Amino acid sequence: VSTDHCPFCMKEGHLGRVNQKPYGRDDFSKIPNGVPGVETRMPTLYDGGVRTGRISLNRFVELTSTAPAKLFGMFPKKGTIAVGSDADLVLFDPEARHVISAATQHGNADFTLFEGKAVTGKVCKVILRGELLVDGDRWLGRAGAGEFVARGESGGW
Repeated sequence: VSTDHCPFCMKEGHLGRVNQKPYGRDDFSKIPNGVPGVETRMPTLYDGGVRTGRISLNRFVELTSTAPAKLFGMFPKKGTIAVGSDADLVLFDPEARHVISAATQHGNADFTLFEGKAVTGKVCKVILRGELLVDGDRWLGRAGAGEFVARGESGGW
């Protein structure tokens, strides 16, 4: 499970950004890749996977945290709850119903492919290295608070 997350804007001037999608109008090779997808990945996977019985709750957790950390060689610093690992946690309400909209997303993009889609399951809190980053619909993060984590060798399967 992945996203090719690229927070391009469709409207010129949104948050001071340039609409980059028309760059490929005359040359297909100049079309920017990707769409915004980080915030919609967990609720859409949960709604379409766990709720429909296509995947188990354990598989959902594996696909959204443990497996990516192992794939990018960041396990066990990331992807597990253990002594010595970063306190990165996502609190997810499996019963919360909501409608996905770009207007309620925390990113810089002005659209989402899932605009208007009703889903069950919502991220309610995000904790990054022990600090509350998202509380409900409120973004509490601050510029410069991120930390580079070098990619290691894939493995740990």
